[in-house]
Amino acid sequence: MTAAAGPAVVCAALGEPTRWTILTRLGEGPMSASALAKVMPVSRQAIGKHLDVLREVGLVESEQRGREVVYVAVGARLNALARELDRIGRAWETRLLRIKELAEQPDSDPPPRS
Repeated sequence: MTAAAGPAVVCAALGEPTRWTILTRLGEGPMSASALAKVMPVSRQAIGKHLDVLREVGLVESEQRGREVVYVAVGARLNALARELDRIGRAWETRLLRIKELAEQPDSDPPPRS
């Protein structure tokens, strides 16, 4: 994983639908690129390129199993992203509640009439 692979870079990588599908499949269990290509409408070469992107941002790791390379999702990286998104969501909820409270407060001083 590169140092620049912050949340925005990770989200950009996941913004591509094929990569999202690959990560979802790997969340179900380890798979080789060939196995992924069999269950997706994408070539083995395209799967490999998508896996490279996911590996670069730290969302998947690869391990050699005999003659096959198997890919697994990196739970810690996904959990870190989920925590960051949760933090942002909670901050927005707090702001929206404050706006609602302000909107529901009765005016103490009516605006002057001209």
